[in-house]
Amino acid sequence: MTKFGYKLMTEEHGPKALVANAVRAEQAGFDFVSISDHFHPWLKSQGHAPFAWSVLGAIAHATEKVGITTGLTCPIIRYHPAIIAQAAATIAIMSDNRFSLAVGAGERLNEHVTGELWPSTPIRHEMLSEAIDIFRLLWDGGLHSFEGNFYDIDHAQLYDAPEKPITVTLGVSGEKSVELAADKADGIMATSPDGALVKGFKKKSGKSGPAYGEVTLAWAPSEEEGRRIAHERFRFGALGWSVNSELRDVEGFEAATQFVRPEDLEGSMPMGPDPEVHLKVIREWMDAGFDHLVLLGPGDDQEGFISFCEKELFPKLR
Repeated sequence: MTKFGYKLMTEEHGPKALVANAVRAEQAGFDFVSISDHFHPWLKSQGHAPFAWSVLGAIAHATEKVGITTGLTCPIIRYHPAIIAQAAATIAIMSDNRFSLAVGAGERLNEHVTGELWPSTPIRHEMLSEAIDIFRLLWDGGLHSFEGNFYDIDHAQLYDAPEKPITVTLGVSGEKSVELAADKADGIMATSPDGALVKGFKKKSGKSGPAYGEVTLAWAPSEEEGRRIAHERFRFGALGWSVNSELRDVEGFEAATQFVRPEDLEGSMPMGPDPEVHLKVIREWMDAGFDHLVLLGPGDDQEGFISFCEKELFPKLR
């Protein structure tokens, strides 16, 4: 059965609002929440970027049963993998084992802030592979040292280690990332409904999932308002991932998207109040084999979006 998650957009909402939204999502029947882990928003109109791990601690305490995951954490440049191993273990304990960790190779927008050089994608994948090895090493609770090509740990031990293995999912977009996920991760996360990604992971890994997909739904009381919100908050999506992963800062995204028109986003996401328009797109993901769907509603009216999912989408999807 497909599980449905609510996207906690740290780029669009402050820390207190994110916790309140997570509580409301649990009440509305979402199976899990997925939080972005950014240092910057994509656009000035989004306007927020709180520290995701502080918010996660509050969510773990404020909720009771909803699953919790990141979407995505880049554990290789802005962070040291040992710190993410400790953070994930802590949230797993605080949430009574409701937490899973989704990781990816990151974007320059967020990872360059510590002054480290921005490596090429193949190098970032090698770093990510090493990071996952460090997670699993430390999560067993023993005392460990590790010398890698990119990272070292020196006599490190997690005294509050997770009680159960933490599921690791990896963001994928093509063959190379699927191969990495098959080798190192327990599941995948994608932003396009490409069934080949799911089939490729299952074939190469012999594992059954989970397969997460992030579905953007520009819900609004009118189609015109949905189009406006999509353009104001999500027009960077028109650039494509090869561009989005490389731009340095918010000013760069503002410049790169200045000529993107609202009509250029037609077809990239469903817009407006008609549930059938949104259900059609969601079912495309389900048909492609994704069994964990993160529903992302850009804009300020998250109560309206959550209620729309609760009353208009879930009864037909379930």
